[in-house]
Amino acid sequence: MRTDYDVILIGAGPAGIFAALELSARHPELRVAILERGADINRRRCPISGTGRSCLRCKPCSIVYGWGGAGAFSDGKLTLTTEFGGILDQYIDQEELAKLISEVDRVYLDFGAPDTVFGTNAATRDLQRQAATADLHFIPATIRHMGTETCYRVLEGMRQHLEGRVEVHTESPVARIEERDGAVTGVTLESGQALTASYVVAAPGRGGAEWFAREGARLDLGLENNPVDIGVRVEVPAVVMAHLTDAVYESKFLYYTRAFDDMVRTFCMNPYGEVVVENTDGLKIVNGHSYAERKTENTNFALLVSKTFTEPFREPISYGKYIASLANMLGDGVIVQRLGDLRAGRRTTDRRLQKGGVRPTLVDATPGDLSLVLPYRHLIDILEMLEALDRIAPGINSRYTLLYGVEVKFYSSRPQLSRVLETRISNLFAAGDGAGVTRGLAQASAAGVLVAREILRRTN
Repeated sequence: MRTDYDVILIGAGPAGIFAALELSARHPELRVAILERGADINRRRCPISGTGRSCLRCKPCSIVYGWGGAGAFSDGKLTLTTEFGGILDQYIDQEELAKLISEVDRVYLDFGAPDTVFGTNAATRDLQRQAATADLHFIPATIRHMGTETCYRVLEGMRQHLEGRVEVHTESPVARIEERDGAVTGVTLESGQALTASYVVAAPGRGGAEWFAREGARLDLGLENNPVDIGVRVEVPAVVMAHLTDAVYESKFLYYTRAFDDMVRTFCMNPYGEVVVENTDGLKIVNGHSYAERKTENTNFALLVSKTFTEPFREPISYGKYIASLANMLGDGVIVQRLGDLRAGRRTTDRRLQKGGVRPTLVDATPGDLSLVLPYRHLIDILEMLEALDRIAPGINSRYTLLYGVEVKFYSSRPQLSRVLETRISNLFAAGDGAGVTRGLAQASAAGVLVAREILRRTN
């Protein structure tokens, strides 16, 4: 590894990858390095995948860290809309953002993403009408679903394309971002090695969100709190939601509760998918995947309660980790509970789980009681949302519906940024989910392109 670069990209998730693709294509003479905490894509393997064994709490977790970021093993959904998937529209206008999303979508297609998109048919209008009658707001969106297998192959192709064009250093975690007199100067690795650069892009992904929050505080980047998203993953028979998922694949619903006027939203819907565990620095949280070629009999999706806390609260990520740690304490990881048991005020047991009409796809989950984990307010919000969803998809509010907890999204802190995502420190940019500005593959990729083009403009 050399020690001097023009551009250092921290993180090999979609933001870092697309920044590298843009820089290498338009200015191949630039000395660009990607520094990634996890392993290269061909070495990312979960040791318990397909074994039914409990999570080994590997550090770092191959599901969360490595080339491609946490999205490498996601279900590979590209949300081709400006309305959700991030908050880039707070920095650039809707027209520019739509153009960027269209451009990154074309790149994904060039690397092998499927041509098929969902959400373009007349059924979306009918869904909006049905949702309105249930006090839900349905956000129509065009979705390109790659599936976990195809997503992996696409990211593998990008890795091969960048070989020889940029330096990729995996298993090279960054300890500190360095600056002098208000301008970035480079980074220091955990190994102690110092690397200099004229430009640094912090794109640490969800797994690196807490690290970046600490760095943001140390560097006085003016951190702001995003809403804290905490909730559960819901699993139901796929037939219950087939009329929704066959039409639009991912149904995005928003609901404001009667009890507290809190916003609850659906997130990351996985038709015929499976519930999975993610290990974030030893903390087990729940997520979901769906495959293009391998299908289950269930559909899963997250229900997230979004809460914005006011001063003096400044630890949104720590708060989310604290809630998740309660589930880990009580269930040695993810807890699963039947909705009927939760309503009856009793824990789910192995015997009760076997009586249910939904066979859990996450066999590692521990039957338990989520009321001992989630705050009362969150529970009431989630139960209300399930009642509302049942009006457009009868069966969701069944006593056999499975709830897994907890699901937490670690993008709750973001620095003050310019319209080109530059921080208070000159030539230090922040992009992607870990920086708190995006919440999905498409906008994270677009953020990487946005930052890269600003660097190219400054380097002529």
